Amino acid sequence: MTGAGTKGSEIQKEESLLKSGASTGSDSGKSSVGSSPKGTTGSSGIAVSHQDLSEAPMALSPSDAGWDNLMGTAPGPRMNATFVTLARNSDIWDIARSIRQVEDRFNKRYNYDWVFLNDKPFDATFKKVTSSLVSGKTHYGEIPQEHWSFPDFIDQDKAKKVREDMAQRKIIYGDSVSYRHMCRFESGFFFRQPLMMNYEWYWRVEPSIELFCDVHYDPFRYMAENKKKYSFVLSLYEYVETIPTLWDSVKKFIKNNPQHIAEGNSMAFLSDDGGDTYNHCHMRWGDAPVHSIAAGLLLKKEEIHFFNDIAYYHVPFTHCPTGEKTRLDLRCHCNPKDNFDWKGYSCKYRPAVLFCYKLPANPRPTGTSRYFDLNGLEKPEGYENQQTRDDVVFCIT
Repeated sequence: MTGAGTKGSEIQKEESLLKSGASTGSDSGKSSVGSSPKGTTGSSGIAVSHQDLSEAPMALSPSDAGWDNLMGTAPGPRMNATFVTLARNSDIWDIARSIRQVEDRFNKRYNYDWVFLNDKPFDATFKKVTSSLVSGKTHYGEIPQEHWSFPDFIDQDKAKKVREDMAQRKIIYGDSVSYRHMCRFESGFFFRQPLMMNYEWYWRVEPSIELFCDVHYDPFRYMAENKKKYSFVLSLYEYVETIPTLWDSVKKFIKNNPQHIAEGNSMAFLSDDGGDTYNHCHMRWGDAPVHSIAAGLLLKKEEIHFFNDIAYYHVPFTHCPTGEKTRLDLRCHCNPKDNFDWKGYSCKYRPAVLFCYKLPANPRPTGTSRYFDLNGLEKPEGYENQQTRDDVVFCIT
């Protein structure tokens, strides 16, 4: 997973925010869970009331009944939910790995559907392999050209010069046209695809991710019952040079659309000076800053959730649950020393590699720490031991 967002009115507001400016942010690793404000349905498509949900409680801790029952089909209702993946035909074996991870750790007991999206038709091999791995139904959609292209108002000559300049300055994805199309699609159009309109919740999954721990309960249902609309497991500082004008566009949106800004939002997560500047922090299971800023401003802070118990990896970052007891209870195989939650970093380009993230010995507060402080939550046991370390540089070649 990357995060969770809403498919309903909040995302429509987010699209309006997007129209006032776009990002080329370094979106390394994705996966999301989201909802629309319609309610919940069972696997049969029949509406499920909150009373029905209370009659089949979830096992959220080892002391709850059914915690160790990880075989067979999980009891209880299902949300109207799907996994969603943006992939090319050439990604087949990388996405097969991701599906195997999600199925083994979670979905083999819940049998949720999976939607695959591509700007080209999926080939027979992609469909055969993915459908054989997914325990739910698989659906395949082709993205319309207008959702995978430059909008009409873009000055193509100016855009080309900007890309060439960014390439000369060695900015990550600086000269990539396809990466810009992907960011625009994931920021504003994925939820408008006809296949996605059939669902109320989504969990976004990328190729080559890993889930390190068992998932003992249904995250979709947890978010519905607890009135959550967006969730995350990793929080990073964005590569600054990819988003030079993003916050200016955000401030224009705030000024022009004050009715959309939620009371009790997460501005303090995004800005250290009340909104004058952006601290470049964003929540993700891969989601780009556009999603995080929209969630941070359009949702109440209590509608955003951090899943400490869902362990996730997408190169080069790892979320390994904080707390030895938690890791043992969840049968995790991640190394806690790799956990990124309580580390800070600054982005730094090195000529020999594509880009690097430097983890300083005395980092500024991480996004995860900001989330806990903002919501007045107690940090997990053992987090202090992971806050500082010698300088380390993660590099992607």
